Amino acid sequence: MAEPLRVFLVDDEAPARARLRALLADCAMTLPNEVVGEADSGLAALAGLAGAAADVVLLDIRMPGMDGIEVARQLAERASAPAVVFVTAYDAHAVSAFEVSARDYLLKPVRRDRLLEALRRVAPPAARPEVERFVAVNDRGRVLRVPLDEVLYLRAELKYVTLRTREREYVLDEPLARLEEAFVDDLLRIHRNCLVNRRHLVGFELRHDGEEARWVALLDDWPEVLPVSRRQAHVVRDFRAPGTD
Repeated sequence: MAEPLRVFLVDDEAPARARLRALLADCAMTLPNEVVGEADSGLAALAGLAGAAADVVLLDIRMPGMDGIEVARQLAERASAPAVVFVTAYDAHAVSAFEVSARDYLLKPVRRDRLLEALRRVAPPAARPEVERFVAVNDRGRVLRVPLDEVLYLRAELKYVTLRTREREYVLDEPLARLEEAFVDDLLRIHRNCLVNRRHLVGFELRHDGEEARWVALLDDWPEVLPVSRRQAHVVRDFRAPGTD
């Protein structure tokens, strides 16, 4: 059985730490984790982390006294420093956060699926549960396994989810949310009704329809473009081509 991911919480507000504990508990069935310590200030965090074996720190930025950026800077100077994931209500610190080698940057209120994505990104390989690399679909009375690498995108339509490969479409009974959770490192949500396979995503393009402009996702050697919702527009900013930093 995989060892649980060891998490240390740092936030000057007790309700914020309580919410993170609840979200971590919700994530535990998918990615086992345990809270190994908490702190309500930067100085307390540095002291607590000196004696706690943590894999990742969920770290607030704006705190009285020492802020989270300085905490991360000092942690980076330690041997075997834990990964840092910032959790903040402000997006103005993103550049500073990544200058101190933060692994992710979560905006409050944190969503469970976004937290799970961040945890999987920093989890040691031994802590990552094995995931089946196929999607089971129903096809005329048969159950088939479609390899995940062949999936271009999944889109919710009415009561069903459509899975698209280069050759054909399949209909699934699984909800998008469960598929997103199962393949959080592979599938990217670009719309409330659409997940695209990161393997086939080559970029985004801004298209104009009269006075309105919207982003669309471009897939490798595929003529169809997929709209990106305003709510998910952050994926355009966060996009990185495979194999680059």
